[in-house]
Amino acid sequence: MTTGSMRDVPASGRKAAFAPGFGQRVLLTVDTEEEFDWTRPFRRDGYGLSHVGAIPRFQSFCEAIGAHPVYLVDWPIVHDPRAVEIIGDAVRRGTADAGVQLHPWVNPPFEEEINVYNSFAGNLPAKLEEAKFMGLRDAIEKAFGTPPLIYRAGRYGLGPHTGDLLKRAGIRIDTSVRPLFDYSPQGGPDYSAHPLDPYWVDGEMRLLELPVTSAYWGPLRRAGPMIHKVQRHIPTFFSGFSRFRLLERIALTPEGLSIEEALRGVGIVIDRGLPVVVLSFHSPTLAPGHTPYARTQVDVDALYEWFGAVYSELDRRGVRSCTVTDIIAATGG
Repeated sequence: MTTGSMRDVPASGRKAAFAPGFGQRVLLTVDTEEEFDWTRPFRRDGYGLSHVGAIPRFQSFCEAIGAHPVYLVDWPIVHDPRAVEIIGDAVRRGTADAGVQLHPWVNPPFEEEINVYNSFAGNLPAKLEEAKFMGLRDAIEKAFGTPPLIYRAGRYGLGPHTGDLLKRAGIRIDTSVRPLFDYSPQGGPDYSAHPLDPYWVDGEMRLLELPVTSAYWGPLRRAGPMIHKVQRHIPTFFSGFSRFRLLERIALTPEGLSIEEALRGVGIVIDRGLPVVVLSFHSPTLAPGHTPYARTQVDVDALYEWFGAVYSELDRRGVRSCTVTDIIAATGG
């Protein structure tokens, strides 16, 4: 059976059921990628990997607080011996998972023009998307000794052929959907109406969508999608609602979100019964000077404080960490 476009809002009735006793869990995902200037055009070279040296501190911190990171690895990372050694050690010890993240502009074969539209892998011709993905997937399996089971498209860039490709490649979980966010002005997907709960991409229940966690908070939260649609045409429209605490979009990431906001978001999604809270951030934020969110060492230290506070609250609420295989098993895999 051919899977429809993963950009489409799923049909009703595809919400995934989790096994009794699974409870509510948290999955920490790391977009593990090269360093590049977020303000400049995409390019195939000129990136750095110096932040890889900061991953051991993060991994040790995760093990200390009971977190189980999922490193979603892209092409430059999987071809860096130091990164493979560091992440591979955690994978072999069972304290981390390795998955796939595709940045098409740095991932061969290089046949497409480099531009914003083509930075969303799902916009590429089907054969080129597949060639890039399969080369990366196979490199990850070779590097870490186990086939990857989870995928995130770089820039959340799913397309009409991605679902069938992931199933053929043995991927069991996709985590590219970012509810409440719309990337269509740049040629990417519109996820503003996608559900937050995990759901089956296909009727065969072979590919699970595990959306990145985000939620609306405030008196106008039910009108959030409509208000954000208006913002596309009036860029300052949403900021007033947020400033007056009428509507706030909370994406559970330490990048640009305060601890206070994060704890509010955790409370919202736990109270509504979300089975898996999906946290996310970019690996270059682990070292100063590579992303807008960590310009100094003070900013990096604040990231650790953020995770400490969030995991403390999750623990208080009875939310435990889980692995990729835990989720697959709990949904009937």
